[in-house]
Amino acid sequence: MVELRKITHDNFDEVIALHVADHQTGFVSTVSHALAQAWLYRDTAFPFAIYADDIPVGFVMLGYYQARDQYTLWKFFIDERCQNRGYGRQALRLAVDYLRAAHNAREIYTGVSVGNTVAKHLYLSFGFEETGLIEDHMEELRYVCSE
Repeated sequence: MVELRKITHDNFDEVIALHVADHQTGFVSTVSHALAQAWLYRDTAFPFAIYADDIPVGFVMLGYYQARDQYTLWKFFIDERCQNRGYGRQALRLAVDYLRAAHNAREIYTGVSVGNTVAKHLYLSFGFEETGLIEDHMEELRYVCSE
């Protein structure tokens, strides 16, 4: 069973040890960097560890981008040792459900690094759509939440 869990003293060390494969490091921040951002933006950042059967398998950080009045999938990855097991899709569903339930999000935006075809395929197959905006080597995608 996949679930999102808050990051606490109890799981901090195992969560910051999560990482992507070497060829993916240019596509996503480390957990440590993301948690530093979460602290700076603590009123609008929502970081979670992704667990599967009580084992940490990934990290997701959601947020609210005030300047554009939109909710975001800000950071998202599955640990290199746990990829290709369906955890990403399940965690993405949980992240969308969280933003809808906790914040009444109607749309969710994310950026995918140009060239990150694996992540882009996941997002598009989930229902995200390209907005046409490319900024800072990131392609913007939008998910419209169904009623």
